[in-house]
Amino acid sequence: MNARTLLARAGFALLLLAIGAFALFPFYHALVTSFRSGTALFSPSLWPETLDLSNYAQVFTQLDFGRTILNSVLVAAVVVALSLLLAVTAAYALGRVRFRGRGALMLAILGVSMFPQVAVLSGMFELIRALGLYDTLPGLVLANLVLTLPFTVWVLTTFMRELPKELEEAAYADGASPLTVIRRVFLPLLWPAMAPTALLAFIVSWNEFLFAFTFTLSAETRTVPVAIALLSGGSRQELPWGLVMAASVIVTIPIVLLVLAFQRKIVSGLTAGAVKG
Repeated sequence: MNARTLLARAGFALLLLAIGAFALFPFYHALVTSFRSGTALFSPSLWPETLDLSNYAQVFTQLDFGRTILNSVLVAAVVVALSLLLAVTAAYALGRVRFRGRGALMLAILGVSMFPQVAVLSGMFELIRALGLYDTLPGLVLANLVLTLPFTVWVLTTFMRELPKELEEAAYADGASPLTVIRRVFLPLLWPAMAPTALLAFIVSWNEFLFAFTFTLSAETRTVPVAIALLSGGSRQELPWGLVMAASVIVTIPIVLLVLAFQRKIVSGLTAGAVKG
């Protein structure tokens, strides 16, 4: 190995370290700040002077943060379940059944995901209010499905198209119904794509703020992003930065752990449908 190759590898490693430091520094700063209170919040030090856990205790004792976390978990879990249920059946129709307008329908589904949330906010508000779901967790589930269904359907449809037709034909030859084919044949083969898609849908629903802030009013239905945002009222000097950062760390760590645990499945699942084999 010559000097030029070693230099190139060292430069590439330094570039990766710089990108990693740039990406992780905000989270590290939030973690350090969460251990501070009072005048220590304005300390320029990059290291916490003491590991003060009072901010974390106040988050749960004063803010009823456990309820908001439970609300977020319930909403995200139901959104993921409904997204996968609807997306699998839609992916079968769009990926395996030939009908007029299939391409236009796929483009429409993709187009829905391109609209910003604020563009559909007023329409969703009228729909949720008409259904009597305002300030309820089912209302948030319905709103979040608008965000998760388009990319869930698109990813699973792409994956479904690459599955061998012989499996489907053999199942129909044995007298299986379309629902049986989906449940017994395609569903086990779709797990590599469903796992990362479910994780991404969970993250989107977990972090969603605009719909949760607009469609909820009481503390009983408040989710994590809204609860953290409400901590930020008042002037910048009066903000409880320690509490805000502690709450942010609490809700970020589970997502980070999930992504680290399933990072290989995320990459392999999202790229599997793009390669024929």
